[in-house]
Amino acid sequence: MNNDMEIKGRLKWYLRWPIILNIIVAAMAIGVFVLDHQAGILMGVFFLVHLIFSIVVSFYSKPAITEELINFGLEYGQVQKKLLHDLEVPYGVLDASGKLMWGNEALSSLVGSLAVRKNIQAIFPAVDFEKIQEMKEKSYLEIVHEDRIYRTEFCRMHVEDFAEHNNLVGFDHPENLLIAMFMFDETDIRRYIRENQEQKLVAGIIFIDNFEEAMSSTEEVRRSLLAALIERKITKYMQSYDAIITKVEKDRYIFVVNHKHMSAIQSRRFSILDEVREINIGNEMSVTMCIGVGMNAISYGQSFGWAQNAIDLALGRGGDQAVVKAGDKISYYGGKTKQVEKGTRVKARVKAHALKQIILGKDQVVIMGHKVGDVDSFGSAIGVYRAAKALNKPAHIVINDITTSVQPILNTFKDNPEYEPDMFLKSSEAAAIMNMETALVVVDVNRPSYTEGPELLNRTKTVVVLDHHRQSSESIESPVLSYIEPYASSACEMVAEILQYITDGVKLRPIEADAMFAGLMIDTNNFASKTGVRTFEAAAFLKKSGADITRVHLAFRDSMEIYRARAEAVRHAEMENDMAYAVCPAEGLESPTIVGAQVANELLNITGIKASFVFTRIKDTIYVSARSMEGVDGINVQLVMERIGGGGHSTIAGAQLLDMTEGDAEELVKKTITDMQKEGAI
Repeated sequence: MNNDMEIKGRLKWYLRWPIILNIIVAAMAIGVFVLDHQAGILMGVFFLVHLIFSIVVSFYSKPAITEELINFGLEYGQVQKKLLHDLEVPYGVLDASGKLMWGNEALSSLVGSLAVRKNIQAIFPAVDFEKIQEMKEKSYLEIVHEDRIYRTEFCRMHVEDFAEHNNLVGFDHPENLLIAMFMFDETDIRRYIRENQEQKLVAGIIFIDNFEEAMSSTEEVRRSLLAALIERKITKYMQSYDAIITKVEKDRYIFVVNHKHMSAIQSRRFSILDEVREINIGNEMSVTMCIGVGMNAISYGQSFGWAQNAIDLALGRGGDQAVVKAGDKISYYGGKTKQVEKGTRVKARVKAHALKQIILGKDQVVIMGHKVGDVDSFGSAIGVYRAAKALNKPAHIVINDITTSVQPILNTFKDNPEYEPDMFLKSSEAAAIMNMETALVVVDVNRPSYTEGPELLNRTKTVVVLDHHRQSSESIESPVLSYIEPYASSACEMVAEILQYITDGVKLRPIEADAMFAGLMIDTNNFASKTGVRTFEAAAFLKKSGADITRVHLAFRDSMEIYRARAEAVRHAEMENDMAYAVCPAEGLESPTIVGAQVANELLNITGIKASFVFTRIKDTIYVSARSMEGVDGINVQLVMERIGGGGHSTIAGAQLLDMTEGDAEELVKKTITDMQKEGAI
């Protein structure tokens, strides 16, 4: 049988070296014979001897060589089998039904020798073999067995190549027959990774956001005691989590804490916020603070930078809250109280001076508000327009869609010979005239996706943001000037203050004062909510500038359709757990969302209602208008709306929900409120 075996490949040519050598010797003998006959004859004799020797050796050696090759192959296969059997990695072979056909010693010691011929799901119940069967080449699963974690690789074995040459066993479907299983124990390495992660230091910043106001509300003899109590509370709290904390300013602290403690801190929702707020030694104002934390950074410098971004975001959202920034993920905690109105206008004066310098340094000014612009957005844009004109700079206001609420005020400016025809532009028209020497002022919004023309933000590097809404994780990047004051009732209030510090006071025209007064009046619900001393001071300034209250009220009288829709929504409103829920009809209304907001405001006038939620459908979108009472009786509707993808103020907020009915939206809001109340978030 060995004589019938054919040797192939490189070995075949290697074993033919005697033939090649004899050919060379024969050629040499012929050459020598030509030169010298006697020497040639002698060379021929040696050639014949060599030829006979080669034939004899080849005849008798080939079977022995073949046998040695066979033995080597068998021994090599046994070595491979032995190595596979003794492999420390558990290894097994499954058939198409998931039955374990064979396993090495490591797998047998793991699951027992009796596991062979059992289904893999009987051995490891967590394995979904149907998904493994659907794989193309490889599939990875995590298997937990006897408190050990195994990263298991399932690999399809292509047996069709050797199945067609197999004379012993036939295969019906060789491409689906066998699956190899490798189990890699990752328990220890995962523990090391987890321990390394837990030992990483997380940087954080604490800022007492109303330190001066709280101190001024306390008797002078007790101020040092109040400061000491605040410091003691903060220090004790952070040390309970093995944190290192140091006081860098009278109202600012820096701390570092192990990553492993952050889960406990977050699960308790930064309870230090409540502990500090409850300090009372005669101070009329509760102490509130902001906490910014940077997590999962690749360096400590980056962690501190993220902490700084988080503290800025917390302050921009009104203070009294903690913000955790972990890369692109941002989490919010607290924010239950209303930010205290600042009694000083120093900040407004500083921002006004900065805005003046920016406008003077550019060739033109473009102003835009948010999509579906309201009266506050329009009125504040008019104020900035007048400021630019007072500084002798060309100015334009971006308006795409004119809502019914803005239309009465807008009509007083259109076709008015005192104003340029290009005073109002669409976003596409504004983009055509903008360049790097254009100052873009964004009013009443700080989210780029909510602006009238998000593309305009990339047309210039000089972007100014003036807004009274709390910041979210989405914000305009790198504005040269950002003035965001959540305490303010409206953007019109902020702009009215700024106007008083530009060029010794900007002289507003009466219709401009009307527009700004209207924005102030609408956003405060006729001065019934979110009003402070500075709100009435701004209203007084606008009244002095020529605002006519009667003229403004006449411009905003409702039509009979709007009044009926509002009354219908209120009539069918439902009350549950001090909350009011209503659906506002949109048929026949030009601006249903505005009517929905009015309904939400009216529902708060009902006794026992702490918050109201009104749902308005426009095409495939449900617009949610949320309102709440100020003070201890209300809830922070901003936190509720943020949970479902919206935002706003603590007492005025909203959201947009896609692809759902009004009933589904109502159930979502109710469930969100219930969950947040259980968590202690509101």
